[in-house]
Amino acid sequence: MRVLVACEFSGVVRNAFSVLGHDAWSCDFLTSETEGKHIQGNVLDILDNGWDLMIAHPPCTYLAVSGARWFSDRRKEQEEALEFVRVLLNSQISQVCVENPVSIISTKIRKPDQIIQPWQFGCGETKATCLWLKNLPPLMCTVIDQGRFPRVHREPPGPERWKNRSRFYPEIARAMAEQWGGLIG
Repeated sequence: MRVLVACEFSGVVRNAFSVLGHDAWSCDFLTSETEGKHIQGNVLDILDNGWDLMIAHPPCTYLAVSGARWFSDRRKEQEEALEFVRVLLNSQISQVCVENPVSIISTKIRKPDQIIQPWQFGCGETKATCLWLKNLPPLMCTVIDQGRFPRVHREPPGPERWKNRSRFYPEIARAMAEQWGGLIG
């Protein structure tokens, strides 16, 4: 299966699919933090390259409700971010997952198909993660972890804060690869 992981610099999701033998690529404006197939650039330039599945992590800066107090000052940026999400969801790729925290995507585009938590996949943290799905079933929980620590919400201010808060959970990436990797569009 050819897998595109859009807006991913960490390689976490890409590597979860690669380990299972898929032709998985990440794409981001940033260089990849890990070894693997990575395209540094604009994902919109490669959407039509014959992918079977796309997992997209569009930047949440202008979308997440945690930043709602700044929405009135960033209307243009917010509309551009929403249009980017629309393009990803409406791409010609047959199977799509767009991932984001609780955001205005729910009111401006559509409600998510699923809201998951890292602790439902064996990671003892809390971070509500919305999934907008196209031709994919909801993820099934794998290992319920009794821990409930909001690490990402307590990330101290600093230049790497946004990166640390945006890294995807390997446990959820593994569930995506195992559960969606065998599906054919």
